[in-house]
Amino acid sequence: MFNVTRLIHLAPATDLGTVVGKLRNLAYTCDAEHVVIGPTLPGTRNGGDILMHMRFRDSDGWTTVAQRFARTFADSPVIHLDGAEYQGVTSQTGAGDGATIYRTLLLRVDPHTDDAIIERFEADLRLLPRYVRTITSWQLSRVDSAIGASPWTHVFEQEFTDVDGLMGPYLMHPIHWAYVDRWFDPECPDVIVRDRVCHSFCETT
Repeated sequence: MFNVTRLIHLAPATDLGTVVGKLRNLAYTCDAEHVVIGPTLPGTRNGGDILMHMRFRDSDGWTTVAQRFARTFADSPVIHLDGAEYQGVTSQTGAGDGATIYRTLLLRVDPHTDDAIIERFEADLRLLPRYVRTITSWQLSRVDSAIGASPWTHVFEQEFTDVDGLMGPYLMHPIHWAYVDRWFDPECPDVIVRDRVCHSFCETT
């Protein structure tokens, strides 16, 4: 599957609902397998005002509509975009249906990092869905192309049962402290994520 994520930053005093409505109307006319477009929720970090995620069968699905979205962004009070395009296959955790929150994390691994260390980092991220039961599905992907504040290398995304499942059991889980945080902490010798990250989430509907 081919995935497109955009974190949309709007000018102050913008009518958020109008922009969301335009993007949803356009997205629902596309040949997308899955669409999430919504205002970001409190707690988002560098995540924009609107989170847009679309999944297509292949890159051609996005190519045919990319210019239409570009024109919509140009015609709207958009002041900045962060985003990525990437391949990926969503994994289910066995937690069942009922997700209400979609979350994405855009990050950049230091380009001088050895491949073996990157693989260890990715393996640690993949541990999280095994232990956090509020995750219903997830995907960790390497980025094919990126836009925005950083040349993003990875996208780590999940669907959660609710906001509390993200802010509590996920972000506060000991698996974060023991395995994951060291890759992000500038005071830890294992750090490989040196740029700012984009942590963004919204409702799935």
